[in-house]
Amino acid sequence: MANLQQTRFQQTVAEAGTRLQTWAENPWRRLSLQLIVLLGSFSIGGAVPSISGQLSQIDPIGALVCVAAMEIAIRARRPLLQQQRGALGLSLLDMARIGLLYGLLLDGFKLL
Repeated sequence: MANLQQTRFQQTVAEAGTRLQTWAENPWRRLSLQLIVLLGSFSIGGAVPSISGQLSQIDPIGALVCVAAMEIAIRARRPLLQQQRGALGLSLLDMARIGLLYGLLLDGFKLL
């Protein structure tokens, strides 16, 4: 199979992680990015049970999706811990996990 040509789009996508890390070197930008991820995952954590509860047919599938997302995030954490440059990715992954779990818990406490 012949090597494919590197396009500008492919190069831009490949450099996106390093560009984001360079942009987030400022502590305020890093904090704002973490807060955006936390609140976004909190919204998703509140929306998934609400949608599955409204449909009342896919509750087990919604629970499976949430558990699978948490397990994938936990397993993706180990390689990020071993990298020196993975500090931003690790903190964003942790914020996403915290937000999703908090959204699910808050939605569960609404039912009590």
